[in-house]
Amino acid sequence: MAAPVTPAARDPREPGDAPRAPGGRRRGLDVAVVVGYVALAVLLTAGQWGRPGRLFHQDNDQMLFEWMLARAARAVVGPENPLHSTALNAPDGVNLMANTSVLGLGVPLTPVTLLFGSQPAFLVAVVVCLAGTATAWYVLLARRLVDSRVAAAVGGLLCGFAPGMVAQGGAHLHMAAQFLVPPILALVFRPGTDRVRRHGVALGLLVAYQVFLGEEVLVFLALAAGALTVGYALADRATARRLAPAFLTRIGVGALVAGALLAYPLWFQFFGPGHYQGMPFDAPGFRLDAASFTASARQTVLGDDHLPGLLSPNPTEENSFFGPGLLVLAVVIVIWLWRRPLVRALAVVGIVAALLSLGPVVRLDGATTGLPGPYRLLSGVPLLDLVVPARFALICVPVLGVLIALSLDRVRAAPAPVPAAGAVPVRLLWGGAVAAALLPLTPTPIRTVPVSPVPAFVADGGWRAYVPPGRTLVPVPPVTGAGVSPATFWSARSGLAFAAPGGYFIGPRAADDPTARWGAPDRPTSLLLRRVAESGQVPVVTDAERRQAVTDLRHWRAAVLVQGPQVQGRGRQDRGEPVRRTLDQLVGPGRQLDGAWVWDVRALAG
Repeated sequence: MAAPVTPAARDPREPGDAPRAPGGRRRGLDVAVVVGYVALAVLLTAGQWGRPGRLFHQDNDQMLFEWMLARAARAVVGPENPLHSTALNAPDGVNLMANTSVLGLGVPLTPVTLLFGSQPAFLVAVVVCLAGTATAWYVLLARRLVDSRVAAAVGGLLCGFAPGMVAQGGAHLHMAAQFLVPPILALVFRPGTDRVRRHGVALGLLVAYQVFLGEEVLVFLALAAGALTVGYALADRATARRLAPAFLTRIGVGALVAGALLAYPLWFQFFGPGHYQGMPFDAPGFRLDAASFTASARQTVLGDDHLPGLLSPNPTEENSFFGPGLLVLAVVIVIWLWRRPLVRALAVVGIVAALLSLGPVVRLDGATTGLPGPYRLLSGVPLLDLVVPARFALICVPVLGVLIALSLDRVRAAPAPVPAAGAVPVRLLWGGAVAAALLPLTPTPIRTVPVSPVPAFVADGGWRAYVPPGRTLVPVPPVTGAGVSPATFWSARSGLAFAAPGGYFIGPRAADDPTARWGAPDRPTSLLLRRVAESGQVPVVTDAERRQAVTDLRHWRAAVLVQGPQVQGRGRQDRGEPVRRTLDQLVGPGRQLDGAWVWDVRALAG
């Protein structure tokens, strides 16, 4: 997601000289607000703290990001390439720059990962993303746009904990890590014209760092900032002409600095080992239903599990779901504060982003209307045609947060007329309207699901006696496609102590075909075992399949095959027994060791 918003100076035509709280009191309020944001983020993640057998509902995504955090920690303490790893998809490896490596989170969280493990590090990262984003917007609002700390706190709360942010936070760290968006915008739209080059350098450094948090957020930020620039320039041409030279110089210096820092990482992403082209899924198909904007997300006090599933691609993409009250309030604010160029620009950005989130064809209440969506205009535009349409709605989050903050600040700063007998004061009336619009969006703790535990044979290091250097541990059945990956999960929870084939990532179909696909290119043996796991039927294994198994084991450089316990429920059936019997036919009988079935294939794989 990204954010729009303008650190333009407060409009001098509007009341802004209401008395501020003393400095000590302001600092106390600042601390209280930040502590409140952190406490809320911890509460939302409460379902996992101290519970290693639980993951957030989109479990495969959490496994991936736990692995990325563990990989970043290894790159910090060891001489390893932070942009590529052979710990997954052995022996070919994974292009981490072409995946969501979140090095910007993983590197600073290295002490947490090494001391406490990948799950606590992931939870800390979620808290940092949600509370950090809210805090960053609070600081920008309080310093640039409003006088009232309460108005800034409410705006920051919405920016950091809107339904879309909570939905992304439980699964996609690269989309929830938006705490650099406000400072980037503050530099881009700085109202002053002094120290331009210094601020341009700072802008370039922040942009480069954002790439290592999430490139998709940066794309949305650039689009929103561009639209905001055009909208503001049209609304206030005189100010735009005055600030244009400094604005363009900052952008130019920032682009040079970021370009120099990112030249090699971006080359590696698009041309290095394991690079790919396109996406392994139909990105335009991940769009929002127009009715989602007035509905309630499932992770809110009024949400349920049925309706959001009809209006969004999946639980992690419930990026709108603002409810009718907040949208009505936004319309009122735009009409009320229309004289402000900032408000007009924000309205344009929000409307454009909302329309783009509807995808190439608009849907309403689950039915296709046949109306073309403006997202069609992005078809064929490099990079933009790969963006998930539903995520454009995340741009609306800070638009709404800033509008709410501006309105609360305006009401506070306006002279308070003496109310007639029995009349409700305007400040109380407007505050009540804002509360009524925001309370239905109150988030609930992120849902968790059980996860199959890492077998003691792996967790306690029993595998070390079987896997010499240069060989791999193969979880069974080897995952094909985007299925839940024991290889990714076991590797993350063990600190990447061993290499494994397969895993959950995006890579090329083959060495000579860069078309994107989920996971490693399929091997015949992995496909055979996957069919058995899905059907529960034990086939009669042929000699040709046994020979193919040996070939595949040699390709994987396998030393040992390991099957762990499986969690039942959520529609899953225990197909472990058929897979075991099939493996016994392929490579000989396995044996049970420390909570796992183990097949020693060192002799077969050579």
